[in-house]
Order: sequence, then structure tokens, then C-alpha cells
Amino acid sequence: MSESTLNQVKRIIAVASGKGGVGKSTVSANLALALAAQGQQVGLLDADIYGPSQGLMLGIPEGTRPDVANDLLQPVPAHGIKVMSMSFVTNERTPAVWRGPMASGALQQLLMQTEWGALDYLVVDMPPGTGDIQLTLSQAVPVAGAVIVTTPQPIALLDARKGLEMFRKVEVPVLGIVENMSYFICGDCGEREAVFGEGGGAAIAAE
Repeated sequence: MSESTLNQVKRIIAVASGKGGVGKSTVSANLALALAAQGQQVGLLDADIYGPSQGLMLGIPEGTRPDVANDLLQPVPAHGIKVMSMSFVTNERTPAVWRGPMASGALQQLLMQTEWGALDYLVVDMPPGTGDIQLTLSQAVPVAGAVIVTTPQPIALLDARKGLEMFRKVEVPVLGIVENMSYFICGDCGEREAVFGEGGGAAIAAE
């Protein structure tokens, strides 16, 4: 494997969380699309090997397979960004029942054997947790920074802190914290309700 496919990628941004179900994939997709809307060249790597969701998130038809040219996977275009996901190379409905080293190897293949071309940003949608795949990414390539996603509940905040500390330990700058699912606006009365609490993300950022 060679890092030559990443030579034209200016910045790699990891979007991570300590806990699943906080909307990390939604934030990843929206971040990639927002950067593209500003005129940037953007790629999106779905690195959640066990639960890839970016294909569905971006409306890419189930069963889509990437082309191969010069022994390199060609990312799938969607809404002006280049996308690569584990779901493009396996059956979307079949679980990846793999040990850590196999999952890490799959990540490296998707990352380094995809012909990304010239990109201003490669956004990486990380799996939840602080395990093998997170360490593989931070050690295999220079990550410009990480965005931590959380929801306001105390248990999500606890895990978000762990994710933040992990990136500190591997010397990846934390660019910011996104508090997702912060409130609900009633469709009838327009009242804003903090269903899951509020202020957790700001509290961690202040720390």
C-alpha cells in the first residue's frame, strides 16, 4: 500500500464520537456538503466498517459498486463530493464480523487504495469508540484535526470526553465539538424544547 493516492489531499478531518447514535454520520455528511458548497474539492470516507451509512445518507442506490482503474477504487460521486464506503464493496445487509486487525486493514485499503485525486478536504466519518480504527487512522496518515460529536445527555458527554482525550494522546488537534439533537421545535406551536437537556457540548468545550 502506498500513500501516493493521498498526495493531493490537503487536509484530512476526522469526525468522531465516543458513543454511537449521536448523529456523527449526519454531521460528517453535512460538513462535507457544506465545504463543497463553499467551492472546496471534498471527499467523504465512510470509515465505520461495521455500520457504514453514508451511501444511504447521500441517496446512493443500494448495490452501487465503485469502478476500478489502474488497480485503484474510484470514489462514487454524489452531490458534488467523492464518496467511498465499505457498503460499496460488500453487501449492505451483511455484517462485517471481523476482529480489530481485519477492520483496520479494511480501513487502510479504503483510504489508500482509492483514487481521491486533488482534494481540499477529506472528511472521515469514524466509527464510535476509541479503538483500533481510530488509532489506525491517526497513525497511518496526517490528520489535520478532529470534530467531536455529542448529544446533551450526560452519558454521551462522558464518552465524548473519552474521544477528545484519545485525540489529544495521539496529538491530533480537536477543532471543535458539535452538540447534536440539542432541541426540538414543535410543529404546531413553534415552541423550542430541549428534549435531551442542553449545554453539554458548550460545557465540554469550556473545559
